[in-house]
Amino acid sequence: METTFSKISSKEAIALEDKYGAHNYHPLPVVLAKGEGVNVWDAEGKHYYDFLSAYSAVNQGHSHPKIVKALVDQASTLGLTSRAFHNNVLGEYEEYITSYFGFDKVLPMNTGAEAVETALKLCRKWAYEVKGLKENTAKIIVCENNFHGRTTTVISFSNDPVARKNFGPYTPGFIKIPYNDVDALAEALKEDNIAGFLVEPIQGEAGVYVPDAGYLEACQKLCKENNVLFIADEVQTGIARTGALLAVCGDCNCGTSCQKQSDTYVTPDILILGKAVSGGMYPVSAVLANNEIMNVIRPGEHGSTFGGNPTAAKVAMAALEVVKDEDLAANARTLGNLFRAEMEKIIAKSDLVSAVRGRGLLNAILINDTEDSSTAWDICMALRDNGLLAKPTHGNIIRFAPPLVMTKEQLMECVAIIDKTLSEFKK
Repeated sequence: METTFSKISSKEAIALEDKYGAHNYHPLPVVLAKGEGVNVWDAEGKHYYDFLSAYSAVNQGHSHPKIVKALVDQASTLGLTSRAFHNNVLGEYEEYITSYFGFDKVLPMNTGAEAVETALKLCRKWAYEVKGLKENTAKIIVCENNFHGRTTTVISFSNDPVARKNFGPYTPGFIKIPYNDVDALAEALKEDNIAGFLVEPIQGEAGVYVPDAGYLEACQKLCKENNVLFIADEVQTGIARTGALLAVCGDCNCGTSCQKQSDTYVTPDILILGKAVSGGMYPVSAVLANNEIMNVIRPGEHGSTFGGNPTAAKVAMAALEVVKDEDLAANARTLGNLFRAEMEKIIAKSDLVSAVRGRGLLNAILINDTEDSSTAWDICMALRDNGLLAKPTHGNIIRFAPPLVMTKEQLMECVAIIDKTLSEFKK
């Protein structure tokens, strides 16, 4: 028997958002009221499997008890001091996260977009004070079809017309090159005043594009040869999502110690993290770098009232402990391989899906229709009706990214839902 989890109905909740909220999102019409692990329930108590994980923010599953306890305990003791004063948790967190990922220092922020902006500022300041570029000349190379957030600076180098139109003038200082093209990077590095190369190890929002083997290693090598900072945006791909602690680890099997063991590990000069750093329980992001880079930031030059607050610090440590203690990277790797194998079976008997791609539990299927069609959206509506929540990205692509605490049995139930939905779907 289903239980009602809300005092207002789904219809009423959507109406309130429509009337009083800015219309900057187009969510699937489902109103969630409760979450636990891989499960979510709507306001009327209907159960769904979550196959989006809040865009990979809840890798550790909804309402993980260890993370909830850390949040409640610390918020009940001391929530926020600002950085005008020290607090007794921040230093412990900074030691923990830098050791966890193998860097000298961390600059704590709140959201992924803030962390990207922080990394860009850090790269440019390093370029002027360490590399020796003339002030206000530094350029940063980025990739086409990137998604690094929606701030004014970031949309300046986006090629998504929806994100850009009527938000100019745009911030200069960026060079766009094709993704997964080492030769294009080599050519761009010949230009004067290059400070850094910002890249997603896997382009998630663009449709889960996994680059060729060796691409990241080749890019890192070129950056090092040209004294240019290699900046990895792992806001979505990091924290075990792709079957390794970081996507820059590659398709390896060494778990949470990837950066210390794997020959394929690419060491970023600047690492950008967000989303699952807190297990989706609290806005936490981080920029990590070694001393040569991070020491260019001095008091008053960058900061955030909430960045590094005690609650965020405790929550992040608990969330990262869950990843290690529950070996979520290995689970993502195993289940991801299984999921893609099962999708290939479905593709073999379906004209509706032409391909599956991904790594770990960050995957996407390509719907056999045009990008401007509604087919992918309509399939997601049918999946919702059958008890699974996913969302299209870029028109005819559906992203599948469940929480990493999912079991094999749960995954196979979800595969059955996908199979049933696609087999019954009529355009």
